[in-house]
Amino acid sequence: MATQAFDQETFTQAIADNDTVIVDFWADWCGPCKRFAPVFDQASEQHPDVVFGKVDTEDQRSLAGGLGIQSIPTLMAFRGGYLVYREAGAMSGPQFDELVKAVKALDIEKLKEQASESQQNSEA
Repeated sequence: MATQAFDQETFTQAIADNDTVIVDFWADWCGPCKRFAPVFDQASEQHPDVVFGKVDTEDQRSLAGGLGIQSIPTLMAFRGGYLVYREAGAMSGPQFDELVKAVKALDIEKLKEQASESQQNSEA
């Protein structure tokens, strides 16, 4: 599956509607972003069960700002609606492939259980 360009609405909808979503925050003027783009695109073809989205931080300033994006490229990964990875910096193809596999391997039910426990502890 090819990468999708996300705006505020499609970003939120993709996370709500899909088990695994990986998002690349980038800008056209960013050299590391341009070097990472083919790695991201290739992964999207190799993992059709994952939604790969890109957010142009210049075009979507309110979305990037609202998420506290300060360095690009920044990658975010969501599993079952939960943010499970967030890191700035480009990756090599093998590194990114390992990340995608690790995110896909996470147990959604366990994530929900941990989130519920965390919420209960914060309310106590």
